[in-house]
This record gives sequence, structure tokens and C-alpha cells, in this order.
Amino acid sequence: MGRAEARQDRKRGARRAKKEGGIRRFFTWRKLLGTFFGFCLLMMGVFVALYIWVPVPAANAEAELQSNVYKYSNGEIMARTGKVNREIVPLSRIPKDVQTAFVAAENQNFYKDSGVDFRGTARGLLNTVTGKGKQGGSTITQQYVKNYYLTQDQTVTRKLRELVISIKVDRKKDKSYILAGYLNTSYFGRGAYGIQAAAQAYYGVDAEKLTVEQGAYLAALLQAPSQYDWAAASPTSRKLVKERWNYVLDNMIEMNELDQAKRDAMKFDIPRNPRGAAGMEGQTGYMVDAAKAELKKQGVSEAEFDAGGWTITLNIDEKRQKSLERAVEQQLESQLDRKNNKVDATLQAGATSVDPKTGEVVAMYGGVDATKHYLSNATRSDYQPASTFKPVVLAAALESNSKTQDGEPITPHTIYDGTSKRPVEGSPTPFAPQNDLGRSFGPVPVEQAMANSVNSVFAQMAVDVGPARVKETALDLGMEDKGGFDERPAMSLGVMGASTMDMAGVYATLDNHGEKVTPTIVKSAEHKDREGGRVDLPEPAAEQVVDRSTADSVTKVLTGVVKNGTGRQVYSPAYNAAGKTGTSEKNRSAWFVGYTPELSTAVAIFGESTKPGGGQVSLTGTANAGRASGGGFPAKIWADYTRGALGGGSDADFDLEIDEDDTYSPPPTDTPEPTRTPTTPPATPTTPPADTPSSTPPRGVRRRASPRTRPGRSPRPPPAAVTPGAPTAVRTTAAPRTAVTPVAVTRVVTPAVTPVAATRVVTPAATPAVASPRAARTSAVATTPGRRAPDGHPDGRAAHGCRGHPGGGPAAAVRTGRLRAGGQLEPDDLAGRQPRRAPPPRQPVHQEEPASALVRIPRPPLLGSCGESSPTSQRSTSVRSNRSVTGRSA
Repeated sequence: MGRAEARQDRKRGARRAKKEGGIRRFFTWRKLLGTFFGFCLLMMGVFVALYIWVPVPAANAEAELQSNVYKYSNGEIMARTGKVNREIVPLSRIPKDVQTAFVAAENQNFYKDSGVDFRGTARGLLNTVTGKGKQGGSTITQQYVKNYYLTQDQTVTRKLRELVISIKVDRKKDKSYILAGYLNTSYFGRGAYGIQAAAQAYYGVDAEKLTVEQGAYLAALLQAPSQYDWAAASPTSRKLVKERWNYVLDNMIEMNELDQAKRDAMKFDIPRNPRGAAGMEGQTGYMVDAAKAELKKQGVSEAEFDAGGWTITLNIDEKRQKSLERAVEQQLESQLDRKNNKVDATLQAGATSVDPKTGEVVAMYGGVDATKHYLSNATRSDYQPASTFKPVVLAAALESNSKTQDGEPITPHTIYDGTSKRPVEGSPTPFAPQNDLGRSFGPVPVEQAMANSVNSVFAQMAVDVGPARVKETALDLGMEDKGGFDERPAMSLGVMGASTMDMAGVYATLDNHGEKVTPTIVKSAEHKDREGGRVDLPEPAAEQVVDRSTADSVTKVLTGVVKNGTGRQVYSPAYNAAGKTGTSEKNRSAWFVGYTPELSTAVAIFGESTKPGGGQVSLTGTANAGRASGGGFPAKIWADYTRGALGGGSDADFDLEIDEDDTYSPPPTDTPEPTRTPTTPPATPTTPPADTPSSTPPRGVRRRASPRTRPGRSPRPPPAAVTPGAPTAVRTTAAPRTAVTPVAVTRVVTPAVTPVAATRVVTPAATPAVASPRAARTSAVATTPGRRAPDGHPDGRAAHGCRGHPGGGPAAAVRTGRLRAGGQLEPDDLAGRQPRRAPPPRQPVHQEEPASALVRIPRPPLLGSCGESSPTSQRSTSVRSNRSVTGRSA
């Protein structure tokens, strides 16, 4: 080798040595391994530091937000409230197969892993760093941690925290807890957070009723909620949905959680189309507000409602609710022109319907729309209930054994003066109420006064009972003192405030035979985080607030209002009903409150100004008509709703127990023994006697012989003892009616050949004792027409529904002197009237009574009827000759 070659070799070696030394100095295998292990140790150190440094945070605010769910009594969703449509349910309410479907779709090793998928997390970190966006691969635990503790931000910091927290959570919580949290926090699309909201949104069922097929679809949906929503998916997306659905079920087979034969029989369950979220529009808002108000009384705060998570089931019957809304629309709203008629624009309607056995509010109408008129007309109490309060006055009178100013016991048959603007007697507060349209009725029985809503009668009755006692009875029956409930005679006209819910409850108590009924709209209220899981609702108080005979007697009187009084609009052979109309001062509100054996319903319309601040205005001119009344729109709504709510009708009867002197007793058939000759020969009868009535009480009525008593209150006086041979006052019945004999200011009787109405008589020998304490009367009284005819209606009825009798029928014609010479009625009094049945004759033996200024007023022929026949009691009554009847029972 020459020098030249050696020199070249040295140069090549130098270059090779220089090159190899530079690379190997930094990338030798030893150095590479050292660097790798050092990096691993560093990562482990960082992880340990992160594990120590990163705590498990409190749940984020969004994760704990839930909606409050309101349901009808049948379990159907009525509404959801709250910012987030979520209802958290325990894992026990989710079918096991459905749970498995989610595990098969997202994390087959869920029950075995430590809560973290390092490979998936590394892939997610890499994609986040490189800007490739979201990337799956996280475990169920990691997804739960992201939903519950963290946010949806795609950052490296959030990914590292997710990793650390997932490991900690997996160590501290069991898998069931984690799976439940995952299912309740995941977003499923359609605004639904959690599996319960998703089950309702896609299949209209609760989570506990999901099938495996439905659960598999919801599990598949989590991968891409918007893309996989069947209703909005493109053909390609629908294909992907089915592929994902099949993937979930096939994984269940691999996990040995699904039988192959069962899998082969499964078909894809197409979800329903999306529906608008149940909001507060229509009647929903009114019912939700009423439920919240009721729960607040049980200690649930506004803050608890705002936090959500409540499942509140109402007593509202979905079918009856729809029937009520339909009745208002058809009978009222369709008749109004709210845009062009200023009066129509002011009208507000409200109604409440209650089950009289349980107090459950089964239907409610609060106004045209809760989003347009925020104050509920069903629960507001700023309007007067008007004459719907009169049955409370009568109940107070019967319950307290009250008497008139003359000492006569008050019963449905007691005669009062129905003269309009007649000043009340016995009150330190002057009061002279005007009757409807200024009509005067003269002497009128209480039951007829109720049927025709005679203000003067009930004003005097309130004084006779005592305003304090009337108020006490009203509060016992369920009314509340919300202001304006002053103890004065005017209270008889219902001048206090009350809501339709209040009045429906009062009448429900009467319907329930005097046992207290408290309207309640909430059936149950549950919350998973509340101690015990649910709110303890008070049990209905089974308290007898008025005697059964009191309540039943009032019911019997109110059936007359429906059959032949101001409430005739609601009469129907499809059901048995009792009720009362009411129209307040200045026509600002009109009511009808009534009940059947199954339902007690109050309907009212109110005049509310459309100006800012509102205010009460008159309803006169509603629907381009005249004066509004309870027998108009309210009665029509009531009747329409009741027919629908009862499925077209009901044959249920009122099961009434009434004091024996409140029911009709047929007269005995004694042989008449006349002792005197009439001063004027009787005229020829204008109508022949009718058939003898049956002694059977009306359907659904049972006689009650014993008088009503109440603890702490004076019982009715017992019958006077009978002393043989001594004169005894006896209440008798009327004989067959004959022509009217001219009146003389002397005591007159008629011979056997011409029977007349038997009145107060005394007998020389022992006379059977009166069966009821109400039969005991003083002897120094005389007679005024007012007896009850066999059909159950006073023969002196008012003109309401009877032509030509503004003063109350033939008997009223006698009282007002509208007679021709010879005792005949004027022709207009007889027009269009048909004969009515009269009871068989009874002629007692007459004996002179102690001298007193008495007037015998022979009864006129019984000439007509305004309603159906039903047996009831008769009563012989009297009027002092030296003064007119002034609101006192005679």
C-alpha cells in the first residue's frame, strides 16, 4: 500500500469516526432505554401528583338540575317544569335487560375495568391535541364523570382530570351507583336528559316499562343523538341507526345476556314522532300552581321546587278535565266575541269539580289560558258567592234548632214573608234587601223561597239564627274567612269572598251527609332526595260537622231548586241533582253550585276589567244579552260538564235521611164530624179532587223519627205530653180542595158535605202524640195557606216558571186578595194550569178554642204544578189577623 492509499484510508476513518460518534453519543440503546424508563417514571410521578392533587369535585349545577313532573291521576304526563328536562330515577326502576343494553353498547368490560380505558383516553388526547375534535373510547365511568362532575369542554386539562377522577370514583363507588348516574345524566336528544325523560320523549312510557328493543335503540342513540333521531334521520342515518341497534343486541349475545332465539324474534321498535314539551299553557299552569300551593302548606319550599326532581301526581281525572274544558268552550266561549264586545272581553270563567266521597279535585278550569290570564279563576276568592250561600243559612238554622221571631222552629216548610225590601226584625243592624227584580212573594215557605232565591226570607232567617252561628256553620262546612265575612244580616246574600273550590267543598260536605269534605288536588308528591322519599299528605278528616239530617234536608230542598226553581237549566232525567244559583250585587259575578251523588261542582263567571290593575265590573250585556245570572252560562256549563263527566248520566240516588216532620205523611182517614155550619154556602168546586198520594217517601229518602242534636247546642224541644181529656194541639192535613169561600173575620168551619182544609184543632179526648218535636206548636195561631202539595211543592209557588202567578200561585192570590166575588180566582191566575193531586179528606171533630183574634182563610182549589210529583210533607200554618206576616214563621 502506498502512501497515497494510506492517507485516503485515514481520511475515510476519520470521517466515519466523526459521524458515528455524533449519533451514538445521543441515541445508543442504553440511552434510549434509560430515557424511556425515565419518562415512564416521570409520568407515574405526574399521575401520582395529579391523583393526590385533583379531588373529586362536587357535582356541577347542570348535572343536578331536574324537571318537576306533574301527572294526571292515571299516570299520564301533564307537564314538566324546569330548565332541564330530566327526572332522576333509581336503577331499580330500570329493567335489567335495558341496563345491559347500555353496557353492551358503550363498555362491555364495565363490570371488570378500573373505570379507565387508557388506550381510549390516549387516543382522545391525541385527537384533541391534533385538532381532530371529539373522540369516543371512554368507559361508562369516564362518561359519567364528564357528565356529572366536569363539563363537555374538549381540552387536555379536562381529559387529565377526567382520568384521575374516574379512577377515584371507581374505587369509592360501586358499579351500580356509577351506571345509575350515567343513565340519569346522559343526553339523548329531543331535549331529554336521562333515561326517564328519553323514554317519555321517544316512546311515551316511563323507564320501568321500556322493552329490550326500545332500550337498545336508546343505547344506540347515545353515539349521535341528533343524527340517530329516527324522526329526523336521513335514509343513510336510519340505516346506521339499525346497524347500531343490531350491534347492541349482538353484543348482548356475546355477553351471554340475551338468548339467540329471542334475539332472532326481535324487531326494531320505531320511536314516535317528537312532541312539544308539556308547558304551562291552557289549564296546565292553573293546576300546577294549585298543586304547588297545596304542597307549600305541607312544608315544601319554593327553593325545593326550583331545584326540581319532584314527581307530583294530581287527583285530576284526565277525561273529566277534558269534559270540563269542552263544556266551557261549547257553552260559553263559543258564544262570546272577546275582540268586538267590551263586556265579553271582561268575562272570566272558573270552575272546580270535587268527588264528595274523597275530596279529590277531579277537574278544574282556571281561565282562558294560564299564559295569558295568570290568576286562576278556580281558586281566586275576591268575588262574592252571592245566593249560593243561602243553603248555608238554612243548614245553620236546622243544625242549631233555631226559631223565628215568633218562636216557631225553622224547617223547610216554615212560612216567611217574602216581601221585597222588607226590613229585618230583631237585628241591631238595619237591613231591607231587595229581591231579584224587586219581586215580592208574600208569605212563602222556606223551600219555595230557596227555589226562587228570595233575599228577604234568608236575610230574616240569618237574623233568627244569629249571624255568628251562621258564620260558625259556614266555617264548619269548609268556607274560610278571607275578609269581608262580617257577622251581619247582609251575610245571608253571600257578600263575603269565596272561590269555586271553596264552594264545591261546602256543597260536597252537604252531599256527603254532613261529613267534612276538604278539596285536595295533590294525590302524591315524591322526591328521591327527600327523607322518606315523599311528602306526607294529611288524611281527609272524617268529621261530622253537621248532623246528617241537616245536610240531607238541605239537599232535599236544593233538589227543588233544580226541578222547579232558578236552577231548572240543569235539570235532566239523566241524573239526580241538587244545587243553587247565585248572582252578586251589581251583576259582577254569577254562580251555579250543584251536586249529584258522585260529583260536586261549582261554576262561576266574573266580570274583570281589562284595564291595568283589573277591578270588578258588571257582566250585564254578556254575549249581547241582558243581565247575566247563575241560571244562564254557569248552569249550562255545569249541566254539559256533568253529563260528560258521568259518561252521559247516572241513575244514582241521593240516600237521604230526613226528620219525619220534613217528609210527607199521608193523613188518616177519619170520618168527618161537622159541628158547625158555614156562614156562606160553598161554591161549586172548580176542579175535582185528584188521586190520593202514596205514603211512600220520595226515592232515596228515609224518614228519621228522632230529632237532630249537636254537642254543645240546644236540642229541639220534645213533643208536649198528652193529658187525657185535655185539649191538644195537633197538626193536621188538608182535605180535598173545594171552591174558595169568601173570607169572614170570624172563626168558620165547614160541614161534612163540603170538606175544607183542616188547620189547628184541639180534641177533647186523648189524641195520639205528635211523632216529631217539630209538630209541637202553640194553640194561639191561625192559618195561612202554605201547605205542601203531594208533588212536593208549595201550592203558593212563585211565578218563576208558572204563568199568571207573580205572587206565588192560587194560595198567594188568596193572600193578596186577588179574588172575584164568590171566591173565584181571576182568569189570568187560572190560565194554562192543570189540576194537582190533593190528599184524601180528614174531618176532625172541632171544639171551641180560647177566644182570640183569629182568621180562618179557606184554602183555594189546588190548580196546578210546575214540576214533577214527589211525595212530601204537608203543613198547616197560620197568620195573626191583627198584623201582617213580617218575616216570621206563622
